[in-house]
Amino acid sequence: MVERFLDHTDFNGYDGLVKNFKVKVPDNFNFGYDVVDAWAAEEPGREALLWTDEHGGERRFTFGELKDYTDRTAAFFQSLGIGKGDRVMLMLKRRYQFWFSIVALHKLGAVAIPATHLLTEEDIEYRCGKAHIKAIIAAGDEIIINHVEKARPHCPTLEWLVSTGPDVPVGWLDFNAGIECAPSFVRPEHPNDNSDVMLLYFTSGTSGEPKMVAHDFTYPLGHIATAYCWHNLRKGDLHLTLADTGWGKAVWGKLYGQWIVGADVFVYDFDKFVPADLLRMMEKYRINSFCAPPTVFRFMIREDISKYDLSALRYCTIAGEALNPSVFERWKELTGISLMEGFGQTETTLTVGNFPGMIPKPGSMGKPNPQYDIYIARNDGSPSPVGEQGEIVISVPDGKWKPLGLFKEYLDDPELTGFAWHDGLYHTGDVAWCDEDGYFWFVGRKDDVIKSSGYRIGPFEVESACLTHPAVVECAITAVPDEVRGQVVKATIVLARDYVKKAGPELVREIQNHVKRVTAPYKYPRVVEFVNELPKTISGKIRRVAIRASDAVNRAAGSVKKASEAKSRNSRRLRPGHC
Repeated sequence: MVERFLDHTDFNGYDGLVKNFKVKVPDNFNFGYDVVDAWAAEEPGREALLWTDEHGGERRFTFGELKDYTDRTAAFFQSLGIGKGDRVMLMLKRRYQFWFSIVALHKLGAVAIPATHLLTEEDIEYRCGKAHIKAIIAAGDEIIINHVEKARPHCPTLEWLVSTGPDVPVGWLDFNAGIECAPSFVRPEHPNDNSDVMLLYFTSGTSGEPKMVAHDFTYPLGHIATAYCWHNLRKGDLHLTLADTGWGKAVWGKLYGQWIVGADVFVYDFDKFVPADLLRMMEKYRINSFCAPPTVFRFMIREDISKYDLSALRYCTIAGEALNPSVFERWKELTGISLMEGFGQTETTLTVGNFPGMIPKPGSMGKPNPQYDIYIARNDGSPSPVGEQGEIVISVPDGKWKPLGLFKEYLDDPELTGFAWHDGLYHTGDVAWCDEDGYFWFVGRKDDVIKSSGYRIGPFEVESACLTHPAVVECAITAVPDEVRGQVVKATIVLARDYVKKAGPELVREIQNHVKRVTAPYKYPRVVEFVNELPKTISGKIRRVAIRASDAVNRAAGSVKKASEAKSRNSRRLRPGHC
């Protein structure tokens, strides 16, 4: 299948990848017909999806069965009046009905909006209002149902609520009954053009309200590089990406590129992450390829890996946040497998990564994905020299042409789109530097970089240094104003359980001295605050903007208090009888 879209499939290292990687994009490409149905016609018995849950449930689906189920789901949606351009939100956790639904929506030319089950009533109202959502397809969990029910009166465009059960609330449609009783599917005569919006994601909102990221129908082809080149997958491999279907990482690792390659997608449906349970599943099902964020690997390396037979595991990739070198080194020590880091955004596919044939440098993002023209830029857009920090940008020379995999726009917001995408460049907002071998090294978000005494300090490198101290479980690095240095580094730290009672000046000095030893001394946090938890988005990303805002409020309150105390002192000096 992948040969239909690539001129070359044997790249012979990164240089060969750069030279020969090129995706052929058919007219009116539709992932549902051109990949799922094409596999069903070519190899209907090939397994495409292996679904399991924490209660011992298991379902296996071949491409032939997926064609049938997605056709039934599309017919069910058609019976509700859902068609081209209609927007449907999917709150399906890791239920296998997600794969039925998203492919069915593609076949209809509708717009799929994957969403996390963690959304509150206000979150759902916001999304319905911004995106004019017509239907919500949800897992039948009580919490999800309650939030949707509370939001429903404030969502005027919302016509249909559909639940996967097992108990279907009054006023909701039964998904499973609906696809069983659906009429025959009638394929739309012209479901889509390549430029039509196919997929809509709301960003996690680390620095403001969530933005609507719109991808067109060619977006799945952009993930050939993700699966074939970065995950290093081949036909028949069993791949596990540990992501909820509400996040963009799910289609990176649980759908598009994997099925184009012909890999088997493994799904482990669970509510609470238990590292030992995951390791048991990887052993039982003989997982070949595994991708997860660094946090997951941090928990897994604390387990006794020797208890589990992971001999089938041959490749591991990591993304979602920057990788601390200590995690890389420990996983390599325990399994013999290098973690191949990758980087990208909701607005893109994989943009920078460690590809097969490359020797990863622990802590480096890797090298640019050759489907993009990527470089590190100065403020004027010119390339930064080796070793100099700058913003990661993607060159888009012609405003009417965009690289495969890059988003189409921030929906209904041309001003925001123009802010990020102008002068022939898409500005990622991420700061990095490039070494003499062409490897990129992440520094932080542009707004998070700290300028202290003439130095530019990236939060990630200081966080990495702090996290190597046994007392530190989580850490967020931000800047606080300083009259002498302009800004100084502040560490907001969640302590390990055994160290909570030791919180105090002595532990602060110990962590500060540790950071001075691990990285350049000028980067150490001059301000340290211990907290019970860090502010995060619903996707789990640290909201440094919230920490900065809280600090600003506290500084303002402190200034008011000092002014009040000074006024009181002056008042006492002026009382009669005092001189």
